Amino acid sequence: MPTWTALTHTTGREAAEALAEAGEDLTPEPVGSGVFEIEDGSDRWEVGLYFTEAPDEVGLALLAVAWDAEPFAVSELPEVDWVAHVRRELSPVEAGRFFVHGGHDADKVPEGAEALLIEAAMAFGTGHHATTKGCLLALDRLIAEGVAPQRIVDIGCGTAVLAMAAARSFPVIVLAGDIDPQAVDVARANVIANGLDGRVECVEAVGFDHPLIENAAPFDLVFANILKQPLIDLVPDMARHLAPGGRAILSGILVTQAQEVIAAYAAGGLALERRDDLGEWSTLVVRRG
Repeated sequence: MPTWTALTHTTGREAAEALAEAGEDLTPEPVGSGVFEIEDGSDRWEVGLYFTEAPDEVGLALLAVAWDAEPFAVSELPEVDWVAHVRRELSPVEAGRFFVHGGHDADKVPEGAEALLIEAAMAFGTGHHATTKGCLLALDRLIAEGVAPQRIVDIGCGTAVLAMAAARSFPVIVLAGDIDPQAVDVARANVIANGLDGRVECVEAVGFDHPLIENAAPFDLVFANILKQPLIDLVPDMARHLAPGGRAILSGILVTQAQEVIAAYAAGGLALERRDDLGEWSTLVVRRG
């Protein structure tokens, strides 16, 4: 079945979400939509509408004008088996003791590695992105240093790869929360596929705002691989939910944004312990005094 995409850009999340919602009233109706932040600190957002028949380009033009957005760029995509395509492209990732792989690469797991299975159909956030790999490397270093957290949570968990890595490393129940219910479903499926059912608890939550997470605080280790502004907005809650001496591993931060995040956390009483840059992305380890 052919697919058409219609992409535009606008300023601010609220405007982008409103534009995407308005796009659902077009005829023919889109089968899906997406809103994504352009991670360059500009507060620019991409809005995508997806169709299974050619969209009304006049309607799209009027929609863009009405919402003060750039003109939509419409493209017809070729028919592609995306799972097969991702499987071909999804090479295993080694991050210290951790080995993230799809089922098609199960025979490549090195002896002694902590293997984490993420299938191609659930491949976002698998470790192939430098932010996730940076978090896994930070966790690997903490383990090597003898750090042994008892209370762990993964905020914005995506596929739960970080929560699963922690559950493989420490004999504790790890909590994982995400604002997106679809991500939570994917996370739960991954937990079961990796034999960690009962070891990782996945919930739908905005930040720390869930009874299971609130009741488990304060935490010795928090993962937050999200984006710059949500990380900065999270500072007061992070300080409140992190135990004295506890650490947070933060990523989703461009190298050019790292100093701003470091300063915000320092102002909240969470000092930088380590910074590592991987390509254009930074991973920070901050610690509560």
